[in-house]
Amino acid sequence: MRDHTKLRAFELADDVVMLVYRVTSGFPKEELFGLTSQIRRAAVSVPSNIVEGCARDSEAEYLRFLNIAFGSLRELHYQLNLSKRLGFLRNEDSSLLEPKVIEAEKVLNGLICALRD
Repeated sequence: MRDHTKLRAFELADDVVMLVYRVTSGFPKEELFGLTSQIRRAAVSVPSNIVEGCARDSEAEYLRFLNIAFGSLRELHYQLNLSKRLGFLRNEDSSLLEPKVIEAEKVLNGLICALRD
């Protein structure tokens, strides 16, 4: 079993979740069960799948959960861009969140690629 708390990818994903909850608290109330919920679910899915993958015995299962986490991170990236275009995500919030999401994508992708080799 691997220790997820030692992974930079997990730390970044956890930071993203905290930021997502903070910035989406200002989204329109009518989006609570729509885009706000989707964004939060995608964000929480990333570190959750990293944790679940770390708990798996085989390298193949570990990699599968990391790939799921990466997919959720890309989904989140799209949803944040959509929120910005819809005027829900303020520019200053996007400026905080976007670099963190991109860094998380790079680190998680690097981990996935290292495990594939």
